[in-house]
Amino acid sequence: MVEEEQGQTFGQMKIIIDTNIIFSVILNTNSRIGDILLNSDDTFKFYSVNYLKEEINNHKEKLNKISKLSHQEIDAIKTKIYSKINFISEELIPVNYWEQASEFVKEVDMDDIAFVALSIYLEKTFIWTGDKKLQYGIKKAGYDKILNTQEIFNIRKNLEQNR
Repeated sequence: MVEEEQGQTFGQMKIIIDTNIIFSVILNTNSRIGDILLNSDDTFKFYSVNYLKEEINNHKEKLNKISKLSHQEIDAIKTKIYSKINFISEELIPVNYWEQASEFVKEVDMDDIAFVALSIYLEKTFIWTGDKKLQYGIKKAGYDKILNTQEIFNIRKNLEQNR
């Protein structure tokens, strides 16, 4: 099913990135997650909502404490990461997409509504998250266009082999 609905644009699969993915990359740019985000320009076209930047800024002290990086180092990493993502203003997403998204996240975490609304709005996209509660919850609610890091890694590997 994933292969049929890859939503490819000029050979790129459209992926919505949620906050926990960015958090992970900031903590370790050399991880598998970092590799996928920073080195998949030919395979994936990444999107997110502006809210992601707000969430990351709200956790700046936590990131600083966990990573032991300076604020300047974190800002430099964020700049590199954000250059790989097409940010969409939440204001551009029509109300009906928010209403649809609400049905999928209301029993899980309303903080994730913007990512789901963007995914529905852009069509033929998948959400990339490491949040198992979100994955399970929205799949249970009927939204199956959500992938974990292993699935994203496998898709990239398969797409690269088929070029």
